[in-house]
Amino acid sequence: MSPMSSAHHNNTDYNDLPNPFITLAGEHILSASDWLEKRRPELLELFRKHIYGRAPLDKPGSLRFSIQKEMRGALGGIADIQQINILFDGRGERGCIQLLLVTPRAALHPIPCFLLINNRGKESIEPGDIRSTPFLPLERILARGYAAAAFDVADVDPDEHDGFHNGVHGIFDPPDLPRPPDAWGTIAAWAWGASRVMDYLETDPRLAHDCIAVLGHSRGGKTALWCGAQDERFALAISNESGCTGAALARGATGETIRQINEAFPHWFCSAYRRYNDRPDLLPVDQHLLLALMAPRRVYVASAQADAWADPKNEFLACVYASPVYRLFGLQGLESYEMPAVHQPLHAGYIGYHLRAGEHDLTVYDWERFMDYTDRHWNV
Repeated sequence: MSPMSSAHHNNTDYNDLPNPFITLAGEHILSASDWLEKRRPELLELFRKHIYGRAPLDKPGSLRFSIQKEMRGALGGIADIQQINILFDGRGERGCIQLLLVTPRAALHPIPCFLLINNRGKESIEPGDIRSTPFLPLERILARGYAAAAFDVADVDPDEHDGFHNGVHGIFDPPDLPRPPDAWGTIAAWAWGASRVMDYLETDPRLAHDCIAVLGHSRGGKTALWCGAQDERFALAISNESGCTGAALARGATGETIRQINEAFPHWFCSAYRRYNDRPDLLPVDQHLLLALMAPRRVYVASAQADAWADPKNEFLACVYASPVYRLFGLQGLESYEMPAVHQPLHAGYIGYHLRAGEHDLTVYDWERFMDYTDRHWNV
């Protein structure tokens, strides 16, 4: 793949990558309305059919909320903490996502919010034992005027391959039927769960509902991108070192491959994705198109220099090749098509990016850059 030779999408050299501006029928996309009416729905369908699978429902009619715990003046007096149960029913079973919501006492309303898809264990977000960690540095988030929300992925679907019997698969999938090739996997289930959390956040009058970001690290980053692509209520999707089937291009991968991820985590994606284990070139999509599905909303990709498995080069290239879609809307994607040096963030455009020193992790440095970006672009 060569770098883009021109800022104008008509002169972009996509080489072997699927072109954002040509539909399956060969029609050329020339305007933002064409993108939204024709190409965006087509791409969402392709990602569902070939990679993530399709959820059998959106917002359940049985969805309801119950505030379980409230702690005022927590974390040394700077925070109010709530635990909210998000409840839903299906096939005689009940599901419950426990949401942690931490708001700054000193903030003016409305408060912008980061929703963390937590894959570090439920004990890390228990209200009674809540504390700042590098993975969720609550005191820094609150000090900068943001709210923090988090849910544990296991509440939606445990991260194990049990034949899709537990979690929301067991609650909502049709019983006793062979699963079709495009049945939703665990990443899609977690993304569905994040949207149910958004259903609650929209009801909280303290929050700035047009300034909510969905954020995840590694497998959580894959989830955040798929959630943000589908759920247009999120103003920003943040991928931290999401790698293969997250932000990184599958074609020309130098890190984890489709075969490796499908063999290690056979429950994450739909079974149709295995057809491309050794042939990413046959996929009708690649991950630059996942990022482009955020347009005209914002997306942020973060990489780590020593995290070769997540493939920083191809995470950055996906941002490069998603950028021309933003031009359809008269917006700047990435501010530069040259990969930046370590600790030199690219924050001017609708696609944010940074490369930090170190290995695979979500760190305070990452959080500070995410908040620098939203400070710059959210008028709250």
